[in-house]
Amino acid sequence: MFFYLFFGLLFVIATICAIAISVADFRRRIIPDAYLIPLFLIGLVVVTFFPHWFVGIKFATIGAVMGYVLSAGVGFVFDWLGHKKDQDFPIPIGMGDIKLLATGGLWLGTNGLAIALIGACIFGSIWAGIKKQRYIPFAPFFFMGAILALIAMAFLI
Repeated sequence: MFFYLFFGLLFVIATICAIAISVADFRRRIIPDAYLIPLFLIGLVVVTFFPHWFVGIKFATIGAVMGYVLSAGVGFVFDWLGHKKDQDFPIPIGMGDIKLLATGGLWLGTNGLAIALIGACIFGSIWAGIKKQRYIPFAPFFFMGAILALIAMAFLI
């Protein structure tokens, strides 16, 4: 009984952190570490100690590394292209987004991270097309994709 109450409490705190990250990224285009680090640590506790979670610690670790490496690689390529052309070329991904993808990889594993990224790109593209914006906050759409990934992993995978 206590085990499930503790899991519920952790999940509520993680949800509050995700909402705070989304609001901060939407308003100020920044993902604060004050919410991101607790979300990462809660994810680490969940995948380590709760056997009914969707991914185990092995795939969660691989997902976290893959999320970090892939997003950092994208940021590096855009930074390199900007310096190559000798112009002010904005980098479309920041360190907060990179750490967010590592956290998402920890919570979702590699399969869930792929589903979440595809969902985030679709949701973000639709929103950018409606609002006619070139730059969009990534965190709210990533969390929508993560919810989609959790639903897919619960019922389809």
